[in-house]
Amino acid sequence: MNYSRQREVIYATLKENVVHPTAEYLYSLLKEKEPNISLATLYRNLNQMADKGIIKKIDGLESASHYDHNTHEHYHFICHKCKRVFDVSSDVAPDIVAKTEKETGFLVNSYDIIFNGICSDCLRKIREDN
Repeated sequence: MNYSRQREVIYATLKENVVHPTAEYLYSLLKEKEPNISLATLYRNLNQMADKGIIKKIDGLESASHYDHNTHEHYHFICHKCKRVFDVSSDVAPDIVAKTEKETGFLVNSYDIIFNGICSDCLRKIREDN
């Protein structure tokens, strides 16, 4: 992938926002730094970086995709109350790929594990309100 100053700014902005932002959220932040950037340019660069494994594209959370600069092995937790996305260490289910391949005979090329529920912040608020 050739160098692009816009891509560098997009990646830096994503890295600064560890909330697993959507493209629309990133766009609102980028417009302050790069007033001439278009939403189409942002989407094109995010998709290229995801295709190259530089970032992760997370689908299935909402209608919009979310993006993650952390490409190390980890899972995600999505809170249904506040809609935030949290990283979960892969240590909670070690060797899941090897175990899956051994049990099924499949060859796993990639995977995404997403836990859904209520985060500890929202759970605490629910308990305080009761």
